[in-house]
Amino acid sequence: MISGVKRLLFYMLFLTALVMKPDTAAAQLLGPAKTTAEEVEKTPEDSLGRRTPQGTVNGFIKAIGDQNYIRASQYFVLSKRSYRKASERIRIAKTFQQLLDQGGNLSPSTIISNKELGRLDDDLATGVDLVGNISNNKTTIQLYVENQSDDSQPPLWLFSAETIESIMSADIKEEKTFLDRLLPPVLIEKKLGNVPIGHWAVVVVMTIVSYLLSRMLIFGIVFLLQKIWRKAASEKGTAIIEAFTLPVQMYLTVLLFVASTQRMGISIVVRQRFSIIIITISILAFLILLWRMTDFVSMFTRSRMNRRGRISAVSAILFLSRTTKVAIVFIGIIAILGIIGVDVTAGLAALGIGGIALALGAQKTIENFVGSVSLIADQPLRVGDYCRVDDIKGTVESIGMRSTMLRTAGRTIVTIPNGQLSASKIENFAHRDRFLFNPVLNFRMETTPDQMRYLLVELRTLLFSHPGIINSPPIVRFTGITADAFKIEITSYIGAINFDTSQEIQEDLLLRMMDIIEKSGTSLAYPSQTLYMTRDTPPSAEKSAEVSETVKKWKENNELQIPKFDPKRIEELKDSIKYPDDGSFKLKED
Repeated sequence: MISGVKRLLFYMLFLTALVMKPDTAAAQLLGPAKTTAEEVEKTPEDSLGRRTPQGTVNGFIKAIGDQNYIRASQYFVLSKRSYRKASERIRIAKTFQQLLDQGGNLSPSTIISNKELGRLDDDLATGVDLVGNISNNKTTIQLYVENQSDDSQPPLWLFSAETIESIMSADIKEEKTFLDRLLPPVLIEKKLGNVPIGHWAVVVVMTIVSYLLSRMLIFGIVFLLQKIWRKAASEKGTAIIEAFTLPVQMYLTVLLFVASTQRMGISIVVRQRFSIIIITISILAFLILLWRMTDFVSMFTRSRMNRRGRISAVSAILFLSRTTKVAIVFIGIIAILGIIGVDVTAGLAALGIGGIALALGAQKTIENFVGSVSLIADQPLRVGDYCRVDDIKGTVESIGMRSTMLRTAGRTIVTIPNGQLSASKIENFAHRDRFLFNPVLNFRMETTPDQMRYLLVELRTLLFSHPGIINSPPIVRFTGITADAFKIEITSYIGAINFDTSQEIQEDLLLRMMDIIEKSGTSLAYPSQTLYMTRDTPPSAEKSAEVSETVKKWKENNELQIPKFDPKRIEELKDSIKYPDDGSFKLKED
């Protein structure tokens, strides 16, 4: 704790020394914004830097810091003739400074517009900008600067007449500020940078006090969270608390510092010089919060993907996390450079052109990365899935950031870029909940109608009876008479946990169908393009008569299951076939 305070004290003393340098820091932090050569040619320079709102505010702060109140008054619109006397101008400038010291606040220098037209994105009229306010127990004054020139003249930004009138009519506390009463006379009389040395010392002290108070507040908040929030002790809760602790502490330090220094009456000159540091710390706090939240989201998502076995998604998450961090650093650098007054427009334009060139050069790489992200998000494939991509069949070996590897039936590896894969037609066989059983049987032209009826009934009986066929009604239909055969088409679904099991059930079904066909007395037709020269064996007359008799009995008893099967008969047939059949090898159960 003590070592941390020492480091903070050294850091603040170093920053204070930089801020107090009149020739360097003042010029960098409070100096008028640099203009381009083109602007110099178009607009003659103003010796007081009043061409922009930023230049006017910076010049005024420098003038009162130098206690040059005549010069400070040249930044005012003095509408009344009485205000133009030297003594009156000095009185106005001192009153303005006193009000700012007692409860005033000016916008940080780099936030104020440094353009000749001022801000165009606010609700104010063109040529009017709000640059701060003064607020105490009795008075609230909005501080405006206004362009006093017409379109034909160079811009001249001054504190508006309305602002000056409000300042002169304000109720000013005649008693000393809290800081003037607190400090010994020697620290008020001795000055550093035209500001009492006691003010600089109090700024350093208040920085340390604000830091310590913020730590105490954070400790108390964390303690309460651990008591109130049930998940605070979990890994997720601890990670969230740690992610917010430092950024919130930095914000609290800044808020406490700003509030205390403003109420204590520290000189506006000191506060204005420290405003850039305060904004920079606020930006850093926000960037640290984004950084830590990125780490938290990445850690939480990776652990979730690991639990689900989605190893391929982890690499994408890591890549996105690193890309986000690079973007955070880049945005932070740009923001901080803009706050300290560096013109980043040209740099951003150069980076934009370079980024376009890089994107064009890495077009395929980006395409593959986007493809991998879409594959991970949609999950059409997983490692171990058997699939077909266009005309390639294989098992997914790995899904990487650039490509996906399939192992084919020939045991070769096919590598497909993810950009191409995401745009291809993917057929995944691993997620089938059933297997289609769809044979088409062609029977000889000599097959009698009763034989066809027998075949239709017995084939349906087989499918209704077999436990490998799922509950959806199978379809067995006499679908056509071709030039050389009678066609029966079968449509049903095999319920199996994998492809090998479905093949076993299909094999059993086909063998049983061959038994039914052989028993019916007919046979399958040969393809018409085949010339089969042999002595023809006529169909069995006995079997044909037997089948006709069976069909006749069905008709007499109203049991012919055509065109539909009796639901009661279906229930009787369900799982009545013994599968595997007697004589088949069976694994012994442990």
